[in-house]
Amino acid sequence: MDVRHLRYFVAVAEERHFGRAAQRLHMAQPPLSQAIRQLEADLGVTLLHRTTRRVDLTEAGAAYLTRAQEILASLDGAAQEARLVAAGALGRLAISCVGSATYSLLPALSRQLATELPGVDFAFHGEMLVPDQIEALRSGAVDVALLRPPVADLSLTVTALRQDRLVVALSGDHPLAAKRRVRAVDLRDTDLIVHSAGRRSVMYDVVLRLLHDAGVEPRIRHEVGETSTLITLVAGGLGAAVVPEPVTALALAGVVYRPLVRPATTVGLAVAHRAHRAEPHLTRTVAVIEEVSRSSPTR
Repeated sequence: MDVRHLRYFVAVAEERHFGRAAQRLHMAQPPLSQAIRQLEADLGVTLLHRTTRRVDLTEAGAAYLTRAQEILASLDGAAQEARLVAAGALGRLAISCVGSATYSLLPALSRQLATELPGVDFAFHGEMLVPDQIEALRSGAVDVALLRPPVADLSLTVTALRQDRLVVALSGDHPLAAKRRVRAVDLRDTDLIVHSAGRRSVMYDVVLRLLHDAGVEPRIRHEVGETSTLITLVAGGLGAAVVPEPVTALALAGVVYRPLVRPATTVGLAVAHRAHRAEPHLTRTVAVIEEVSRSSPTR
């Protein structure tokens, strides 16, 4: 059965007139009448009662009209959905973020994605360490990750977004809180709270390398997996923490942040996805992430 025959029949059935239906379909009336007769012959039933003034549906025709309208609506919907998918305006994506991006970037990012890609269903996973994000990308649990390089996995496409300065998080009554800036050497004999070494945190390596280069033997008292927990322990006076500046967006009573100088070190922020992934909605999402990252302040 030709889909055109369905459209012809629906037009005649809705107009109850061959002439008006022909005008609606932008075609001549004789081929329209011939197509309806062919449809009835194919089905083996009479769909229409024809008179000189009007056309009425038979009982079979009324039943067929309902199904024909549903089929055409489904076909039109499928075509529209295919166009939206091809344009990157429809789909599902899971996005993960390291702790600092969770607080500083995710609010603006989720808002922008909802505006620009309202047809894409997004799921967000915050407070993920880089090794966990890489594993989630490999398994397909996550489609796009905002993470801290370096990333050595060649199966991933990693695009640099920006460099974030490092700051020192301190409790308000910590001796170093009185300083306007904190040097790496000032952290000698200071209890430190760091991201977990056991879970291979990128920030753990960054902080230890920074302190060793400054000749400071780190005095680590607590290792945690989540940035929010790290800052909570700082507020409790259990130690200081070296964190990316965007963490300052996590404003917690009793915590102050001081710029880290000598050296003034930065850490990168990047967006990653599986190298073979090139779906339009994923590509558009990465473009939005790049745009929001450029336009958002580090905090």
